[in-house]
Amino acid sequence: MTPPENSPDHLHAQAPAHPYIPNAVPAVRQAMLDAVGAAGVEDFYADIPEEIRLRRSLDLPAPLRSEAQLVRHMEQLLTRNTPATRTLSFLGGGCYQHHVPAVVDEVMGRSEFLTAYAGEPYEDHGRFQAMWEYQSLMAELLDVDVVNVPVYDGFQAAGTALRMAGRVTGLRRLLICGDVDPDKLSKIRDYVRPDHDVVLVPTDPATGGADVDAVRSALAEGDVAAVYAEAPSRLGLVDPALPELGELAHDQGALYVVGCNPISLGVLAPPSSYGADLTCGDIQPLGIRMSYGGGNAGFIGANDDLRLVSEYPTRLFGLVPTDVEGEYGFGDVAYDRTSFAQREEGKEWVGTAAALHGIGAGVYLSLMGPHGMREIGETILAHTAYAKQRLAAIPGVEIPYAEAVHFADFPVRFTGGRSTADIHADLRERGIFGGIETAADQALYCVTEVHTKADIDELAAALEEIVK
Repeated sequence: MTPPENSPDHLHAQAPAHPYIPNAVPAVRQAMLDAVGAAGVEDFYADIPEEIRLRRSLDLPAPLRSEAQLVRHMEQLLTRNTPATRTLSFLGGGCYQHHVPAVVDEVMGRSEFLTAYAGEPYEDHGRFQAMWEYQSLMAELLDVDVVNVPVYDGFQAAGTALRMAGRVTGLRRLLICGDVDPDKLSKIRDYVRPDHDVVLVPTDPATGGADVDAVRSALAEGDVAAVYAEAPSRLGLVDPALPELGELAHDQGALYVVGCNPISLGVLAPPSSYGADLTCGDIQPLGIRMSYGGGNAGFIGANDDLRLVSEYPTRLFGLVPTDVEGEYGFGDVAYDRTSFAQREEGKEWVGTAAALHGIGAGVYLSLMGPHGMREIGETILAHTAYAKQRLAAIPGVEIPYAEAVHFADFPVRFTGGRSTADIHADLRERGIFGGIETAADQALYCVTEVHTKADIDELAAALEEIVK
């Protein structure tokens, strides 16, 4: 049977054996397919939805044949970007503008960290110790005993934490409560799909938080591995129902998984204090630059419960005794449970970790300390409350759930008849980036410690003029 044109099997059949690509000889490729029981290369793409399959060759530009041409091309691309530091930005929604102390960049730029991908203690020149320090500082912030080496991002951390809960309970259904970012929800669904069914429990339209009665009803249907909620939610809302959700989950034999913004924990209670079995999130707010939306790394925290610790697929570093009495070193804890050790028999494959960002977050936390984290959290809370109050006073602007406590992010609704896209276009002409458009008349705005009262007043004045 001839494979469809532009399918992976068709492209592989047309491609000649390449001298520099291993296993490119057709006979060798076929032997590999036979060994794994695949009919063709197409089998490996079966999980990729058809709507995002290209089904054609890449439309690539002509090659750049010198370093000078490449540098010029890259500089032209980079000039199209407008850094948040050169404008007034109220963008948030998971990628936040925070102050990054110079020493964080200095430590992350050291060659023994910047270029150290993997290795063993004898060649890592302090990387294992740096990761152990990061894990210890994060554990103190989260009020847990165990924190992993960072995974790729907060989205993957949520998916991994939920799969860990599924392996512990042996159950299938996952209840997602409250308002969760659609992109994160998509990643969770994709990541847990082989083993779990995701059930989205709608929010309470009156409060913007979790609908407790709906969660209770969903739990009563049984076979629930975990209840997942966020603190704060996608809308920045701090839901007072979070402790009750944990109680409901535990009463039905499910685990409670909470995603959180770690920079909020200087002023908000850590999820472990109100029943979270697993806490997850993204460390980007902790001294990691936005990096065009790519400065991410995910954390998962748990208490020293063997059921949970044994389900971590990632590396964990700890203090271990050496051959010299009284001397300790830094090394892997229970390495045999990781996918690196179990390979194809692993419970879950982790792949590349974002260890460098973990080192940066560790430096940031050591610089801030408990008092610094509290000061940052209090500042963000105050700025968020002032921004809500200032924008709500503008005719044609409303703040949904204005009575709730918001942290950094908060929703805005435009009622004057102009669309969100038009309003934001006018703001950009004034050198201001508005929030993230969430609907034709709504957006998600964000303020952090880098904003000032004058910045918020400038935004309010511009909006007041635009929405008239």
